[in-house]
Amino acid sequence: MTVLRKLPRWAWIGGGILAFIAGMVNAAGYMGFRHQSITNLTGSTSLLGIAVGTGDGGEAWHWLLSISAFVVGALLSGLIVQQHTLKLGRRYGVALALESLLLFAAVPLLDAGSSYGLDLAAMAAGLQNGMASTYSGMVFRTTHVSGMFTDLGIYIGQRLRGLEVDTLRIRVCLLVVGSFTFGSGVGAVLFRVFGEHTLLIPATLTGLCGVGYGIYRQYTITAGIRPDEV
Repeated sequence: MTVLRKLPRWAWIGGGILAFIAGMVNAAGYMGFRHQSITNLTGSTSLLGIAVGTGDGGEAWHWLLSISAFVVGALLSGLIVQQHTLKLGRRYGVALALESLLLFAAVPLLDAGSSYGLDLAAMAAGLQNGMASTYSGMVFRTTHVSGMFTDLGIYIGQRLRGLEVDTLRIRVCLLVVGSFTFGSGVGAVLFRVFGEHTLLIPATLTGLCGVGYGIYRQYTITAGIRPDEV
């Protein structure tokens, strides 16, 4: 029979907003001076391999730093959140505040044409991606969509075969893909106007999310509301 699972309302809202923010950040990276993806590592890993294969030490160092920065961001998430399961009450506000600071710090470096700004942005993306973690056995990522499209294809194929599918997973995939795409579009429009300063927008939004999360968490504590009820 169909698997019936629920995500709390705060996770739907937060997941959509974070995917939107990641889309903006990635669009700014692609449209910037390096035309580089920031929020996922597939292309970066390929480019690292190409640089090594062609003997381009400068490029290899650049991509190694970028990948390492993303991993360090995820490492920081593990140190701060300390939880594998998405659950209200964990220290997501601290992680969001740090992500915001990293994005703010990246802007002057990018303005100066320094690739280290991209590394800070990649660290922020790794922090966000690690922060989401899992909920009810389901991986919930917000900075890349390859897995989401893969899952959608699998579930559509299963459905065509007449099999029951996890409808929650399908809705999560559609939420993240749609929000990420929308964020990328908005990021592209903003980049035409603000250039590298476009990252100030997702930096501000992430900071506001951290503040909003802290207020919401305090409200649920004061009201005695259980996490699975919201």
